[in-house]
Parts: sequence; C-alpha cells; structure tokens
Amino acid sequence: MATKSANILARVEPEVKEQAEEILSKLGIPASVVINMLYKQIIMTKSIPFSVALPKEPASLDSMTRKEFNEVMEKGLSQAKADQSRPAVDVIADLRRELQ
Repeated sequence: MATKSANILARVEPEVKEQAEEILSKLGIPASVVINMLYKQIIMTKSIPFSVALPKEPASLDSMTRKEFNEVMEKGLSQAKADQSRPAVDVIADLRRELQ
C-alpha cells in the first residue's frame, strides 16, 4: 500500500465544510478518505466522476425573471388542479427521512 504523505490545501466555504463533515461523520468516513476516493475515480475515469452543470431550475427567486416565475407558478397551479400534488406533511416527512 502506498504511503499517504501528500497534503492538499483547499479553501472551502465554512458552511459547506461543516455540513459535509457532519454527514461524513455519520457515515464514519474521514474527509481524507473521500478525497482519496475522488482522486482515484478521476484517475480511473480520466474525468470528473459526476456531472458538472448549471441547475435546471433557478437557485433562488432573485435569479428568476418574471416570466420564469410565472411559468413555475402556472405549472404548480396546473399540477394542483390535476390532483398531481402531495400533502405538505408527506413531503416534509420525506425530507426529514432523507436528511437523517
């Protein structure tokens, strides 16, 4: 097994670091192991092992045009009228399960 002696210094937003390390802690995986896994995947695939793309949906209301906002609202209204919605209680319960 190769000696793990190379160091990486990376600047990360404090909130991102905190949230990621909390998840990794729950999984019992040190950040250094995840970084090593990422580097090995980059070597094996000769690419970044995940898609790097802009989100399909705007990240916030501030980034939407009035037209985009109205389209999102119309879509939601249409889904509600067609009974293609779920109770908020169910959605919140699903989100809580995913975050645990």
